[in-house]
Amino acid sequence: MGRPISLGARVGWYIFKNRVLKRRKFFPLVTMLEPLEACNLACEGCGRIREYESVLNRRMSVEDAIHAVEESGAPIVSIAGGEPTIHPHIAEIVNEITARGYYVYMCTNGLTMTKVMKDIKPSKYFAWVIHLDGTGDRHDAAVSRKGVYKVAMRNATTAIEAGYRVTGNTTLFQGSDREDLHSLWKQCADLGFEGNMVSPAYDYDSVPNQELFLKRMDAIKVFKDILTPDPELGIKFYNNPLFLQFLKGEREYDTCTAYSNPTYTVMGWRNPCYPLADSHTQNLDEIMSEGLWDKYGNAEKDSRCANCMLHCGFESATIFGALSSPKDAVALVTSGAITKSGITAA
Repeated sequence: MGRPISLGARVGWYIFKNRVLKRRKFFPLVTMLEPLEACNLACEGCGRIREYESVLNRRMSVEDAIHAVEESGAPIVSIAGGEPTIHPHIAEIVNEITARGYYVYMCTNGLTMTKVMKDIKPSKYFAWVIHLDGTGDRHDAAVSRKGVYKVAMRNATTAIEAGYRVTGNTTLFQGSDREDLHSLWKQCADLGFEGNMVSPAYDYDSVPNQELFLKRMDAIKVFKDILTPDPELGIKFYNNPLFLQFLKGEREYDTCTAYSNPTYTVMGWRNPCYPLADSHTQNLDEIMSEGLWDKYGNAEKDSRCANCMLHCGFESATIFGALSSPKDAVALVTSGAITKSGITAA
């Protein structure tokens, strides 16, 4: 099962309706849903398990999850965490969301995904997004546990053979290896992944080892090298081409548009965005406020934004920017990228 054509039409109409017909400047494109923050791994570079240490025992109710999705109204829902597959009611959450016509991307480390497959059937409305930071030992080192890569790839194969849509998500840190990543992405393409998403890691203050993270100029150098694979390898990237150009430093955006990917957690909406949570709110309108984004979005407004190059802030910026550039708009449409505008967290 491949990426559904209907998704592109749905997202395109949604953007046109909100930006052109309703003249909304701030609106969601993707709902980032985190029904729990607990995980069955403790990756060295993960900010979530440290930020939410005091509430790792909490689980979002099905009702709260559905309310957040409908309050946002975005056509795409990215479910992350934590590890969502260990939530006791994750299948019910997914099935309730897809039954309402939303497209769900479930972000997982791949360890326990097969346990919920019996309750979540293959559908054009549902895709697995498997986190893979390298092959074999390199991925296992990134997630701080041996054997994870082997299990994740085995379960990805099982999912594809069962008819599920599957994509990959790779986060780049210091020391990411070009040849290893090309080998990973070729393996994924050969298995039948729809593609692989890439993004640099965000330098969460809560992570003790800050040397893991790429500074902005370092990230551009790394992506210029890594995002030039041999065409014969058949590597497929899931990001849109304008975002890949941004990662390589070939285009700039004055500010991110992270309001388009609001994140709902067990404590409410993260305010202002996926990487930053200066507070939490139960009112999504607070995130869609121009006054809020006068304070965030680039290094001049907030120093914590200096190195951020994440999907959630800048892939949507490429989409919105293309609305005023016929050339960029054509690039997005011809690539099919309108179907995947920042669908997942980094």
